[in-house]
Parts: sequence; C-alpha cells; structure tokens
Amino acid sequence: MKLLRLLPILLALAVAGCSTTGKGQPSARSKGKVMTVRTTAYTHTEPGGIKNAIGSRLKYGDGYYSAASDWSWLPLGTRFRMVENGRIYVIEDYGSALVGRKTVDLYVPSMREVNRWGVRHQAIKILDWGSKAMSLKLLAPRARNRHVAVMVAQLRRDGVTPPG
Repeated sequence: MKLLRLLPILLALAVAGCSTTGKGQPSARSKGKVMTVRTTAYTHTEPGGIKNAIGSRLKYGDGYYSAASDWSWLPLGTRFRMVENGRIYVIEDYGSALVGRKTVDLYVPSMREVNRWGVRHQAIKILDWGSKAMSLKLLAPRARNRHVAVMVAQLRRDGVTPPG
C-alpha cells in the first residue's frame, strides 16, 4: 500500500529530473536536438556482462537498443534516435572509457559486430532527456570507482541534487 502512495511521487521526481533547466540540466527546448556524436560499440562478453547499470538485461531490438554514456553528459534514461538507421536507443549503462569523452557506446550482441562498428561519428536526435538527478542517485553509492567518482563530481558541479 505504501508503494502505491509513493509511485506518483517517484514518477514526479523522474519527470522533474528530465525537464529541469537548472545549471547543467537539459531544457525542454533541447528535446528534438540533433547532434553528431562519436559512437563505439560493446557487447555482453566484455566486462560488465549481460546486465546494464540498472540491473536489467541489455536490449537489442524489440523496440529499443541499449546504450552507454558518461551520465554527467547524457544522463540515465536519455532516449535518442540514430538518424542513419532510425533505431531508438536508451542510455542505461556507463563505462570507464566513456567518462569525459562525449562518446556513446552502443550495445551489440557479438564481438564481431563490435569490430565491424569500430568508431563512427553519427547524427542522433534526442527524443527525451534522462534524469541527471536519478543518475546521481544511482552513481553516488558507487563513487569508490574512480570513473564513477568523476561523473558524480561533475553532476554535483552542475548543481544536480539526487531526489529524495
């Protein structure tokens, strides 16, 4: 019963985190923004395995594809469409090699596809910004890892505070 009462509050916090305009936060006007980003690819046979940073399975198809980024740049939950192929990706993972690099790592199901992808500069269209506040909430307890500590520090410099 308590969970049912908390659900609207949690949803409101998630939405507020997506639409805030404080320092370092994406604004509603930046939704639909097209930008060219450096992309690489990763697979589940690399360190980290088949689970993403939020504990669910990496996704390839059936509506969307998993992607990873520096969450202080493209936060958890950011949805974007790759202009070239129309695929929709969701940022639900991060990696040490991505921190500070303005790179998006795209999940693919095999090392062969990782090698085939290589490094490409791709146009993406932001469909929905994720939440920097929720990114910080998930990252802060993991800050003993240096790359996570860097993201946490950047989010805090940007004035982000975790929800609740």
